[in-house]
Amino acid sequence: MSLIEVKNLEKTFHDEKVETPALRGVSFDVDEGEFLAIMGPSGSGKSTLLHTLGFLDRQTKGEYKFDGKTIDEYSDDELAKARNEKMGFIFQTFNLLRRTSVLENVKLPLLYSSVPESAWEEKARKALDSVGLSHRLHHEPSQLSGGERQRVAIARALVNNPKVIFADEPTGNLDSKSGKTVMEIIQKLNEEEGRTVILITHETYTAEHAQRIMKLLEGEIESDIKVDHRHKADDFLK
Repeated sequence: MSLIEVKNLEKTFHDEKVETPALRGVSFDVDEGEFLAIMGPSGSGKSTLLHTLGFLDRQTKGEYKFDGKTIDEYSDDELAKARNEKMGFIFQTFNLLRRTSVLENVKLPLLYSSVPESAWEEKARKALDSVGLSHRLHHEPSQLSGGERQRVAIARALVNNPKVIFADEPTGNLDSKSGKTVMEIIQKLNEEEGRTVILITHETYTAEHAQRIMKLLEGEIESDIKVDHRHKADDFLK
């Protein structure tokens, strides 16, 4: 079953009477439990596409259907609720609160959810355990390595049990070893928990953790292929 359906999607930015097309008639589906990597050079439209899929922006033309409903069928409140409860976001810059503990950072999405407050700590602890950070609950982000900070961000993205995880260059600020660890966690979430993942990356090695790689060029889909030699996630958390 398709979780995401995109048909003839277009996005044009307007600035001082100048029109800049970012997406030009993009069409594709993403099934539940699929891991899709989106690649492309700077300016190819990959970040614009991710923002549209994540309800952070709206298309200019075309149709975007998420979980059976078009974006136009969601009210503003429903969009906000879907972003918080059905989507998890992982960013290159981590976006953690600096003077707040790891545990409290992971709890943040629960503040705006329907989950009762009495369950917040247990859910946050479980999410942190899933990324191997149970021993860092009361540390602040400044006391963590870059790789650990990104693992906190992954736990935060997981805490509401979302239908899809959007990862925007999650290894961009990490060294190769930390980046490998982060990608192994993301791949395990897909393989072992069946989570849908949409990854933005410019690195071929990172993209090959996915089941499928879509390449964008000047706002159009240049190619969309299955990965023949997908990297295997190591058992580093066991």
